[in-house]
Amino acid sequence: MITIGNSATLQVIKKVDFGLYLDGGEFGEILLPARYVPHDWEIGGWLDVFIYLDSEDIIIATTERPFVEVGQCAYLQCIDQNSYGAFLNWGLSKDLFAPFKEQRVPMEKGKSYTVCVFQDNSGRICASNKLDHFLYEEAEGKFEINQAVDLLIASRSDLGYKAIINGTHLGLIHNNDILVPIRVGERMTGYIKHIREDDAIDLSLQQQGEEMRDLLLQQILDDLKMSGGTSNLTDKSAADAIFQRYQVSKSNYKRAIGQLYKEKKILLGKDRITLVK
Repeated sequence: MITIGNSATLQVIKKVDFGLYLDGGEFGEILLPARYVPHDWEIGGWLDVFIYLDSEDIIIATTERPFVEVGQCAYLQCIDQNSYGAFLNWGLSKDLFAPFKEQRVPMEKGKSYTVCVFQDNSGRICASNKLDHFLYEEAEGKFEINQAVDLLIASRSDLGYKAIINGTHLGLIHNNDILVPIRVGERMTGYIKHIREDDAIDLSLQQQGEEMRDLLLQQILDDLKMSGGTSNLTDKSAADAIFQRYQVSKSNYKRAIGQLYKEKKILLGKDRITLVK
């Protein structure tokens, strides 16, 4: 099914001087302007295109690829403003419009914002950084503790970072769960840490509990085997270096190598750990 603001694969039905017409189903013939026509087209062939509205609100196709589609969220830069709103760079020749009423704070040229893309009542494709109008803030039974999820870091607050979960929900990474610097707009894997009494979602950047511990122990042993039996990541190593390699806190790493030492699987040196053969 073809929807405005999303990608589709459409069949070429005829050529005209100013481009190709594609079979748009219920939308009729959709023009692919000549500047977007690839070299390998043919009548009856199929093309991957993005469907949107031109400056006169006519349905049109392009082979350009936007950074985000309707129903998705992204971190986009504001490149212009006028008396009606702001314009964001989303990878197409025609910029993405963010009306003033959809701006939580006035957008400024040169700055970037986390937005959701939607169709307004007139059918125009627009952006909004009023994320709570488009995303769920309650878990609603959709998640399990320790579940791995895709995160888009949306905004900073005194409590930590608000993040978009799997493109559908909002959750919070508390300050004490932030082990290395992160930034708004960054995408990463996270984990469901806790579902609060009000059904709000707390997030972590590392797995919790026994599952995380057992996985970490095996990762350390596997790394030692792959590196000839030694590693320079010790209990004295920087927290950033430990997190970059294992995505865990320094304290969790210290407990893990301590357990491996007690089990006589490794030796602890001043500047290295060594696998016991």
